Amino acid sequence: MEPSQRTTIIKETFNTVSKAYDCKALRFFPATAAHLASILNLHGNERIIDIATGTGNAALALSGYLPHGSVKGIDFSAGMLEQARKKAARQNVRNVEFLEMDMQEINLAEAGFDVATCAFGIFFVEDMDSQLAQIASLVRECGTIAICNFQEGYFNPLRDLMVTRLVNYGVQLPPQTWRRIATEEGCRVLFESAGIRNIRVEEKNMGFYLADENEWWDLIWNAGFRGLLKQLEQDVLERFRQEHLKEVAELATDEGIWLDVGVLYTMGTKE
Repeated sequence: MEPSQRTTIIKETFNTVSKAYDCKALRFFPATAAHLASILNLHGNERIIDIATGTGNAALALSGYLPHGSVKGIDFSAGMLEQARKKAARQNVRNVEFLEMDMQEINLAEAGFDVATCAFGIFFVEDMDSQLAQIASLVRECGTIAICNFQEGYFNPLRDLMVTRLVNYGVQLPPQTWRRIATEEGCRVLFESAGIRNIRVEEKNMGFYLADENEWWDLIWNAGFRGLLKQLEQDVLERFRQEHLKEVAELATDEGIWLDVGVLYTMGTKE
């Protein structure tokens, strides 16, 4: 698959899921964003750019730490940005601006941001070295670059059960680029390749108990996994859903079904 074709598919997927992306099953996204904002040691007057902002979870979390600063969030999905703007309006947040822009083709008249963040976004690009270098170029000297991404083993065993069954159904998996930065070492190597120094990696599990197997389906149907599921014809998809949810239901305990959400937070400064 050509990179441009993959980008188109990813964009279409996120436009499709945008209205349900902030559903309860995906509550680890705002929780992760809140933790990211809390560990950046902001002074309150920073100018921040949030790359691949999605529905604005990180941008809005950061805005609360900036009484005299601002956040600019960019994303290539008009649907996701629509939800971000609605959330900002509901929360009466006025120091955040959302722009429709592909992170692989950032074109801003301004630069010299104090901080650049990218939450669960950079692994969608195959050439992460160039992407992170481009993000770093937007930051002033000694400014901060921070990303967060899934740790190896995230969502397992649920994800492995899903992927194995999808492959058996003939579904074609995209390049597993996320695996490169699914470990602390991988994150450090990526940051070093972009000339970022004073690197710090923090590991935190944002897991929780799903109420039942149907909440797991809400998660995979309303997130990036939708692109994989839509490779199946409707009748085949329904058969897959029933089979997969049956095996997921077998993992239930009195507390529910554990969803492991290992997250790596990587931060560093631009020389």
